[in-house]
Amino acid sequence: MTETTSGSSSRKGKGQAQRKGVRMRRIFTSPGVHPYDEITWERRDVVMTNWRDGSVNFEQRGVEFPDSWSMNATQIVASKYFRGAMGTPEREWSLKQLIDRVAGMYTATGREHGYFGTDEDAEIFDHELKYALAHQLFSFNSPVWFNVGTASKQQVSACFILSVDDTMESILDWYKEEGVIFKGGSGAGVNLSRIRSSKELLSSGGTASGPVSFMRGADASAGTIKSGGATRRAAKMVVLDVDHPDVEEFIATKAREEDKIRALRDAGFDVDLGGADIVSVQYQNANNSVRVSDKFMRAVQSESDFGLVSRTTGETVATVDAKGLFRSMAEAAWACADPGVQYDDTINDWHTAPESGRISASNPCSEYVHLDNSSCNLASINLLRFLRDDDTFDVENFTRMTELIITAMDISITFADFPTEKIGATTRAFRQLGIGYANLGALLMATGHAYDSDGGRAVAAAITSLMTGTAYKRSAELAGVVGPYEGYAKNAVPHKRVMRKHAAANDDLRPMHAMDRAIATAATAAWEECLKTGEKNGWRNAQASLLAPTGTIGFMMDCDTTGIEPDFSLVKFKKLTGGGSMQIVNQGIPRALANLGYQQEQIEAIVEYVSEHGHVVDAPGLRPEHYEVFDCAMGKRYIKPMGHVHMMAAVQPFLSGAISKTVNVPEEATVEDFEHIYYEGWRLGLKALAVYRDNCKVGQPLSTAKTEDAKEPAAAEPKVIEVNRPVRRRLPKKRPSQTVSFTVGGAEGYITAGSYPDDGLGEVFMKLGKQGSTLAGVMDAFSIAISIALQYGVPLETYVEKFTNMRFDPAGMTDDPDVRMAQSVVDYIFRRLALDYLPYDERAALGVFSVEERRAQAAGEDPAQVAAQVESYAQSAPRVGEESVEEDDDRPRERAETAHTSTELMELKQGFVADAPLCITCGTKMRPSGSCYVCEGCGSTSGCS
Repeated sequence: MTETTSGSSSRKGKGQAQRKGVRMRRIFTSPGVHPYDEITWERRDVVMTNWRDGSVNFEQRGVEFPDSWSMNATQIVASKYFRGAMGTPEREWSLKQLIDRVAGMYTATGREHGYFGTDEDAEIFDHELKYALAHQLFSFNSPVWFNVGTASKQQVSACFILSVDDTMESILDWYKEEGVIFKGGSGAGVNLSRIRSSKELLSSGGTASGPVSFMRGADASAGTIKSGGATRRAAKMVVLDVDHPDVEEFIATKAREEDKIRALRDAGFDVDLGGADIVSVQYQNANNSVRVSDKFMRAVQSESDFGLVSRTTGETVATVDAKGLFRSMAEAAWACADPGVQYDDTINDWHTAPESGRISASNPCSEYVHLDNSSCNLASINLLRFLRDDDTFDVENFTRMTELIITAMDISITFADFPTEKIGATTRAFRQLGIGYANLGALLMATGHAYDSDGGRAVAAAITSLMTGTAYKRSAELAGVVGPYEGYAKNAVPHKRVMRKHAAANDDLRPMHAMDRAIATAATAAWEECLKTGEKNGWRNAQASLLAPTGTIGFMMDCDTTGIEPDFSLVKFKKLTGGGSMQIVNQGIPRALANLGYQQEQIEAIVEYVSEHGHVVDAPGLRPEHYEVFDCAMGKRYIKPMGHVHMMAAVQPFLSGAISKTVNVPEEATVEDFEHIYYEGWRLGLKALAVYRDNCKVGQPLSTAKTEDAKEPAAAEPKVIEVNRPVRRRLPKKRPSQTVSFTVGGAEGYITAGSYPDDGLGEVFMKLGKQGSTLAGVMDAFSIAISIALQYGVPLETYVEKFTNMRFDPAGMTDDPDVRMAQSVVDYIFRRLALDYLPYDERAALGVFSVEERRAQAAGEDPAQVAAQVESYAQSAPRVGEESVEEDDDRPRERAETAHTSTELMELKQGFVADAPLCITCGTKMRPSGSCYVCEGCGSTSGCS
């Protein structure tokens, strides 16, 4: 797509002498034909609703998109990236306007600063960029779409790293800078290891607070800014070096807070989402990571002691058992998923600019690792778009696309604005870029490669090497046109050393098939040219590549898989242009089966089986040795944890930065499993690693109630005494009742409660799970037992006391404003029954309040008055009779079999519960994306742009 020539640029950069320009040649476009003219465009109506309450989240009718774009991509782009007030002429309504706004700024800046040899080259760049974006070949990160070409600041970066020193002024600056970044919807990371420990003295003679103490203030700030209007939590990373004297306290912070949550709920405090007491839970707005050194890991290996170092004197102030400290990290991560690990020496061994400072921190998702007070803008290539119809990889066009993207990304730094002056100065001096890709998992499956296989890893490694080699080659060519980055002269020797390390890793590639052999050959040529050109010109960028989560932009490109992730599931939800949705089987499955040698009739039978069951086990005609090709992140056959680690290790040597990815392990994983994964991550040369155990946020030791039951003293010797046996008071044939629908952690259910005519609860029926399932049967039996006991006179408050705060899965957010979070379905049911049938005084003693009562408490009012008013309304309202219950009789069955995302579809088909949050915007269950979550319904993310 591009090439460098000796021609002169038609314009000069500011303050620069006349330079050679980059000459462009067409690949996808034709002279005299605008790229939009070769696309079939259509008008669509975008109406996005929250399916739980039917409210409209977004509506814009008559938007214009290519007919090849899915409705899901259309909705996400129109709702998130179109600028201008709704209902005004300034509101964007066409993808053409969006792309023109962004590409126009890139082309104009490139012209102004001497990137192009001629005006014709600038036009070709403009056309090729617009073609690539309109055809979903790649995408810039979200801030580009939000800001470029608007009246807002031209912020293009999604990833930021801050710094903090051991002074109060620096700490307060950290709070302020972090807040500015959060307000803009981005995330930041920081290393607190320069702050002296709580075991060291201040110059005044007092004892220092220590970094963990200052984390509290930053966490509260992040939570406040989040609650001030953001639709996702503030994304932040906090890092501490393993030799810091406060490292043990740092490791335990979040695990200890999980214990606090349990204790508060068991004591009756309101720690529901938005509850009055949740603010007392700390450190919940950040990801925590420990920076481990090779020295520490070798001490773990040899089971020797390790020294903790004073931040003021540099002396060893304490020694710890390295293996014991390492185990405490694994135990904390097992309990609550934090801390993750960053491998300090590995990161800095691949650092291109060490003369300007060490790499000490990362962005929130851990893929961007570079200098303090810096930022990185990202772009990701849609790999599946480069798979030809004959199932060969389009090496040439992939290479040209990489060159085009790097050129555009470097141009963006020239016009970009930054949240602080320090970040702007560092980023302009080192020009860090982060090109990456999405749809790797889909590409591997479509070509018949198992994700967890030598063949799959060979393809991934070759593609990553070609991408980074081409990116740095283009960076060296740009250095010959507009000059190397400012910090290059000081760092020329280490930068060249890292380039040689990448090239040497490429030499170690061992292709296994024709596909990866062709890619590896091109990668070798790219690295050779990179070294040759860089030796002459230097490089324009200190960093070129990394692998980001690609959550929202992955949906914009209609990707099946995000970042480096495998496929999430074999069946997906597809939104239809005219409204509604349908279930589809991944399009890569028929292609994979054809590549594996299956005939058309066999393929059709297997696809039909997958559509019905959601997996391939026992699919008709499918050979068991091919099952692994269709292994996914979740489901009946899921990729084992070390499969994820080995894939990361395969591509890491070919990335300037790191990889955003969380290794998911099953709930039954042990602390030893965590130790093994963290150790292997270091041994295999990863830069960062996070591990998440399914349900670890709720799958904790037994609750207080169960513990107390277990500790009851043995019964005394039996005595013969007379008792009055209770008499069962049966309900009349016709009795008032009410039905409440609910969701807990994404699981749907119904409560039907019947009352005596003279008031008082007499029966409860709970529906959960599919009819005939074990869960449904257990709930039916449980309902009968509770109902009979109520009729024999067991007070409802006894059940509320016993069953609230009971923990098991499913658990999490509910759709009930009075009970926003539930520890389990049983916890929710008896809280709801208490609110509906117990008087205020009894509920208050049990710690169960309605949302209005909590608001009254927060406002300093008497919640009892609110409760009395609500009860008076309830007494004057008509009862819901048995007839209304019968009318709704079919609804539980209908809704229980309804799914609204691919995650919920897989839960329905395979009977597991995905450990993922509900989207705060549209209410559907999200799915993993890198080290966070993304909603495929509206594109919202839980912390990544």
